[in-house]
Amino acid sequence: MAYNPHVQARYGHCDSFFVESEDGRYSSHPEVRERFRHNQRVQQRKLAEDLSQLTADEYQDDILIHMEHMESQTLPDVNSIDIQTEIQWFMRPYLLDFLVEAHAAFGLLPETLFLAVNLLDRYCSRRVVYKRHYQLVGCAALLIAAKYGDKKDRVPTIRELKSMCCSLYDDEMFTQMEWHVLQTLNWIIGHPTIDAFLQLALADTDYDAETEHMTLYIAEIALFHKEFVSTKPSVLARSALALARCILSRPQARSSEWAGAFDQQTVMNLSNQLYQPSQVLSRKYGSPHLSNVSGKVDHFLQRQAEILRRAAAPPSPPPTITLEIPKPTATSYFGPQTPHNKAVYGAVMQHGCPTPPITPENELFQNGPIPKSQPVPGYPSTPNATLPPNVQQPAQYYPGSYLQPQI
Repeated sequence: MAYNPHVQARYGHCDSFFVESEDGRYSSHPEVRERFRHNQRVQQRKLAEDLSQLTADEYQDDILIHMEHMESQTLPDVNSIDIQTEIQWFMRPYLLDFLVEAHAAFGLLPETLFLAVNLLDRYCSRRVVYKRHYQLVGCAALLIAAKYGDKKDRVPTIRELKSMCCSLYDDEMFTQMEWHVLQTLNWIIGHPTIDAFLQLALADTDYDAETEHMTLYIAEIALFHKEFVSTKPSVLARSALALARCILSRPQARSSEWAGAFDQQTVMNLSNQLYQPSQVLSRKYGSPHLSNVSGKVDHFLQRQAEILRRAAAPPSPPPTITLEIPKPTATSYFGPQTPHNKAVYGAVMQHGCPTPPITPENELFQNGPIPKSQPVPGYPSTPNATLPPNVQQPAQYYPGSYLQPQI
């Protein structure tokens, strides 16, 4: 007997009323049905990823060729930016600090930041930008990049961008600038970013979050410098990856692989910019969820500086022994001094006591013959040591006093 709701409504509720069980598909609990649907979605997503991977492997070479062609077509011109009348290169790091903070606040993908900076530079290389509109162009570029490749729920709104700019611009100005940037670039937004090439370079290796974060940190440092504005993203991606592996002591890719064909000069230029990174980037990549790579770079630079300091330090000389020669205690205050250089005059040792050197004859004293001096009691006399005739013989002659004062 089937269940009839009209019968129950007409005669009222009856405990003994027989009701057949419904079909199992409709009688199951809502949680069971939701779990079944979730499993179906997971299986479909896994099947779609497998098919996408097969397609990517088949067309990998064609995709890489197209990306390398597009990166050449969408590079900004540094010479055109140089002739800007109001904006200068020193203003660009301040704007990039603002974009990095906005990018982190909205939780956007890494490729969104690289694409926004590319749109900003391309627009500045084609249009004259006033200083008061420079930040507005950066916000419009970030908005376009987020709409192009990021998640829909994370795209910033005009109200949020206006609040971050302290209400400096009206809502209509954001809309007009967004349209003007797109029209200037001929609606060509598909620029292959450094992150896109980095994913290709890491596709054939095991996932290493620390290496990826270090590479992104180095690549974002390069955004702040003029010399890398016109460098191809593929070259920057491979060079930044090679430098990141060097810092983290990871093995480098083989030269036969695409990631192993990095530019040595670009790697050296990137390493020279690691010493003074932006404080905003240092704080951003100093967080634990980004592996604290900024702190590891600082530690690496300190080690390198210590190695260079040790290599440049001169070798320590061997210890030397210093001999102190005592000075004579008794000196003569009148007349010339007798030289005490033993190498010249050769001292005489008699009875175990040193004797003064021989006084020169007929050279220093020109007053006739010099009589012999009296011997000193207890010590032998100096050979041929005489005194002038006008000098009286003292009662006592002390060793070391070779000339006596005149009376």
